[in-house]
Amino acid sequence: MKIIILNLARSTTEEELKVLFEEYGSVESCDLVLDKSTSRSKGFGFVEMPKLEEAESAIKNLNNKRVASNKIRVKKAEEKKR
Repeated sequence: MKIIILNLARSTTEEELKVLFEEYGSVESCDLVLDKSTSRSKGFGFVEMPKLEEAESAIKNLNNKRVASNKIRVKKAEEKKR
């Protein structure tokens, strides 16, 4: 399942995000969205977790959790409409 994480502190790294989600199961990929001109975080990212139950547990437990003084929002990512 692809999960979107919103309202991340700009200082949060992909490694920190990965460690946070690995508490709930295996993480296939972890990508912060970066500003093209500054290469700094835009404050959101995506995590892919292959097992549905682990992904749902991560969403339930991490949504509205404080990370680096920001209250993050975690939910299933919507498929892009083309």
